[in-house]
Amino acid sequence: MELIDGKSGGSLRNEPVQARSTARLTALLDAAAAAIDELGYERLTTAMVAERAGASIGTVYRYFPDRIAVLQALAARNLERVLAGVVTACSAPDNTTWRDAVLGCFDAYVDAFRSEPGFASLRAGDVIDLRPAVAPTTINSHIAGEIVSGLASRFGTDSSTDTEFACENAVEVMDAIVARAFARSANGDEKFLESGRSLMVSILAEQLG
Repeated sequence: MELIDGKSGGSLRNEPVQARSTARLTALLDAAAAAIDELGYERLTTAMVAERAGASIGTVYRYFPDRIAVLQALAARNLERVLAGVVTACSAPDNTTWRDAVLGCFDAYVDAFRSEPGFASLRAGDVIDLRPAVAPTTINSHIAGEIVSGLASRFGTDSSTDTEFACENAVEVMDAIVARAFARSANGDEKFLESGRSLMVSILAEQLG
């Protein structure tokens, strides 16, 4: 999925324009997230979303043409929340160095695994993006770009293409290690998480000093 004009793209049939519609869409996505948390994204159906949300199947199809669109919309919401966590970490007064901010970004990702239903299974959705890869941009590229931008804005760190590449590598490592940490532990294996924190900072230290 892409970010378009600062908003996460998706396959919504109708964008909600009223509070009631927004609440209905939120309920559908929450229901989908709960189902994924329990069963995995592979088994999700639109009927399941409707039943868990207490809505009609017609309501689901009013917003989503199929189950893949539901998954993509949920992945887009996950990405928005991760990016919000990155922004918060980079701007937090307690994070007085770029290293502190990077560790804050890492912990924001960990928090998503702990607090967002279905996140560990679906995350930000590259796995269900079925469109041809017409550009090299990935979900992790968006996260890395937000980190580089946030660090440069707050700490004046380098934001060159080399740094962007290093940060994307760091985010890939973060994603893999955090996923492994939660593979057998609902709260995350702290040994893996601590290793991930160290590796992420080490990768970026080569560029940022």
